[in-house]
Amino acid sequence: MTASAVTTGPDSGPDSRPGSRSAAAISSQLRGSSLLTLGKLLAVAANLGIQVLIVRYLTKSAYGAFAYALSLVTMLSTLITLGIQRAIPRFAAMYDEKGEYGKLAGTFVLQLGTIGVLGLSAILFTLGLRQWLTNSVIGDAEVVGVLTILVLLAPLQALDSTALSVFAVYSRPRAIFFRRYVVTPALRFAVVAVLIAGGLDERALALGWVLIGAAGLGIYAVMLRDLFSTQHLGSKLRSKSFEIPYREVLGFALPLLTTDILFVLLNTADVVLINRYGSTADVGSFRAVQPAAKMNQFVMTSFALLYTPVVARHFSRGDRAGVSDLYWRTASWITVLTFPVLILTFSLSGPLTETLFGAEYSGSAVFMALLAVGYYFNAALGFNGLTVKTYGRVGYSVAISSAAAVTNVVLNVLLIPRYGPMGAALGTLATLVAHNLLKQLGLRLGTGIPLFRLSSLPLYTTVVVGAGGLYLLVERFDLSLATAGLPAVLTVVAVVAVARRDLQVEDTFPELARLPVIGRLASGAPETDR
Repeated sequence: MTASAVTTGPDSGPDSRPGSRSAAAISSQLRGSSLLTLGKLLAVAANLGIQVLIVRYLTKSAYGAFAYALSLVTMLSTLITLGIQRAIPRFAAMYDEKGEYGKLAGTFVLQLGTIGVLGLSAILFTLGLRQWLTNSVIGDAEVVGVLTILVLLAPLQALDSTALSVFAVYSRPRAIFFRRYVVTPALRFAVVAVLIAGGLDERALALGWVLIGAAGLGIYAVMLRDLFSTQHLGSKLRSKSFEIPYREVLGFALPLLTTDILFVLLNTADVVLINRYGSTADVGSFRAVQPAAKMNQFVMTSFALLYTPVVARHFSRGDRAGVSDLYWRTASWITVLTFPVLILTFSLSGPLTETLFGAEYSGSAVFMALLAVGYYFNAALGFNGLTVKTYGRVGYSVAISSAAAVTNVVLNVLLIPRYGPMGAALGTLATLVAHNLLKQLGLRLGTGIPLFRLSSLPLYTTVVVGAGGLYLLVERFDLSLATAGLPAVLTVVAVVAVARRDLQVEDTFPELARLPVIGRLASGAPETDR
């Protein structure tokens, strides 16, 4: 079925009625996504602790070298997939829905082969041209030394992302929860403990990160074997004529590499330019707070794992009304669940930065605040970009991602030489806001979903007023984390109270709605009404 058929088809059907298959799928997606969000919350807290230990242990220059090399490896792990990992949730769900298991097997083979060839090429290139990278490209021998170790992580991360997509297609949030949000943080804590106890340097840390990647991939391999067994995928894949749908998959994935390039620019180009016009210490001051600001996207990334396959199945059935309902309910949940993170990283950015990283990093608080606003804005309107791509509007996605990438480069080139890390923060903020507005416009033009839902206006207004007012209060009276705690909690409670109709807690989590205090706050109805 084409995208246009879905867009121009009926607004509703039997699948979109209350209690129907569509409503059940939406509820299941939100419940599974909430489990992943809880897991990611635990992992984010653990990773933030790990980040603090590393930043406080290493010198600012040594941490900058590690962060610089890790950002380059993140770029490589993204690019060597050729964007196919973004296509797997869409095409694998559609092929499974239609029983086209030959194409499903071919999609997996295509991704594994791509990662194998390009991953090995990236490793050989880095190791073989180490001297050239030191003298002509990066200009820092320590960064290149760490990079020659971390480059082994690139194909491991790419394979990890592919396995994650497979689990998402078959709705296995518990498997993702265990592997990604329990095992990985535990292993990282162990590596950092060994690093500190042994008095080791950033190269030992890089080796530890590679070993964690290999161990995690081994765990995924065992879990995938169990998944194939319970879903009887082995027999299904063997029973059908094998076919690699390279035209369909690559025709969708390759143009969307512009989205990956934008991701690379947002996470790598600024670091390269900061180092070029400043030092690794400047890189450290920027990178130290960026992970905390990025926490504003952890709910969104958790929900994304299960969102795309559900939209793809609705798309295959022509259920536009179901997609619209899923989109706005998911956006409301992301907005509310992420709001406490915005309070910490924006409204309380000053005291939080000094508490976590020490007075040496106090100047980085403004970087955290600016980045937090950009990342939260990108998350609060939901999965506009993913929905547009799932509807097959690849051309529009490519165009706006290209425009955003160019904008980011221009802003970085103009701002970083003059303002250093502050210029990088401003450039990232402007790019995130502009790109998300264009995605929201594409949502209306490409799918028919309303540009904005007026019933959500009170929620978004309360978010802006609450976060902005608390920021001014903290700055005006120089509040600490402890003294700002009560107004912060009251602000969060106000947002939850305003959002209760948008969240529809009774439909998604009926057991939560029955709790005496939480249920009353979330649903807005007295207990006797139930």
